[in-house]
Amino acid sequence: MLGEYRIEGRRAAEIAASVERAVGTGELRSGQLLPPMRELATELGVNPNTVAAAYRTLRERGVIETAGRRGSRVRSKPATTGREYIGVEVPEGVRNVANGNPDPALLPPLAPAFAKAAAQGDREPVLYGQATVDPDLARLARKALDADGVPDGPLAVASGSLDVIERVLAAHLKPGDTVAVEDPGWGSLLDLVPALGLRTVPVGVDDEGPRAEDVRRALESGARALIVTDRAQNPTGASVTATRARALREVLERHPDILLVEDDHGHGIVDLPLHPLAGVTRHWAFVRSVAKAYGPDLRLAVLTGDEVTVDRVHGRHRLGPGWVSRITQRAVVHLWGDGVLDTTRVAAAYRERRDRLIDALAERGVEAHGRSGLNVWIPVPDETAAVSRLLHAGWAVAPGARFRMGAPQGIRVTVATMTAEEAALLADAIARTSGPASARNYV
Repeated sequence: MLGEYRIEGRRAAEIAASVERAVGTGELRSGQLLPPMRELATELGVNPNTVAAAYRTLRERGVIETAGRRGSRVRSKPATTGREYIGVEVPEGVRNVANGNPDPALLPPLAPAFAKAAAQGDREPVLYGQATVDPDLARLARKALDADGVPDGPLAVASGSLDVIERVLAAHLKPGDTVAVEDPGWGSLLDLVPALGLRTVPVGVDDEGPRAEDVRRALESGARALIVTDRAQNPTGASVTATRARALREVLERHPDILLVEDDHGHGIVDLPLHPLAGVTRHWAFVRSVAKAYGPDLRLAVLTGDEVTVDRVHGRHRLGPGWVSRITQRAVVHLWGDGVLDTTRVAAAYRERRDRLIDALAERGVEAHGRSGLNVWIPVPDETAAVSRLLHAGWAVAPGARFRMGAPQGIRVTVATMTAEEAALLADAIARTSGPASARNYV
């Protein structure tokens, strides 16, 4: 039925992760039949309910499909699990706090910046063969990176953080290589890595960022790359502290040949300092997107890194899209240079909204996490039940299955537009549906 591959694990999350890893690496192929739940439970020495929970998680993630008595099998398109489609239909009248979007009221107006950029384009048209990175954008980006302690390096521009990360991984890794990723972590990234033919190994996260001991184990087990979110980690809101950064650098110093990728997801929307890891390894990349602070539709991210990495990304980019529109780049220059966004006010607004919900949950005996960014992560014993009950109560939240590999269950709430009254009402609903949580960490 499964050929040479043996499913492993004692907990539902471990069993699901074992199957998902095998699908990502090709050891389990499209259409392959999985063992009946009772048979696998006997083989693993676990309760059949544990296997049933694992299979349910895999179905929610789009990895497998079940056809009654014909059993469960790997879906026909297993290269990506389509985590973005894990969610709920939001009926009319239900408050959607699952979407991960910034508050439109806190985004700056784009029309003046694009008008200036278009006028400059009329005066100085960009033609084939010219520089792909606007000099003024490079100057402003480098100044900000210097201020935050990011090592010097060449710059490139691509269409968002995920575009950069894909190009960086492709520039250094080959199918079958292993990438250490945060768990819970960004669902799109957890889809991207196996879609590139790469293996994933989970690294636990707490409020201070990736756990150094988990990173050490992942690198010692053969991971060729590590991806870290410095601030406003999605979905947990974790932000790397100075203490955690020192511990992570000590681990990385013992593995100088691995590829380090850092995503400063909270740039422009958080008021916590950046503690970059870049420069410890020979090959590294640091990416900043303008999406959360200036608008998701801008589709622009700045990359810096070691010369080899940036040169490979830049060269491959020229063979495809060529460059990111210089009009868009120049618009970002005006947004940055004219200071149209009060980042202190924006960060304070998001912090106040996170704290309101976290404090309201704490008053009701429910643990929640969210040091930075737009989201709050809430551990729950059964996320499927919690999502369903909250939907019935008028709230659409994001199921943790979108973001998890082996981490315990949870739900994600986007607080970007949440009022004080809503925070109290949602906290009441969550307390009724999930009950108090006893653990101090969410992994």
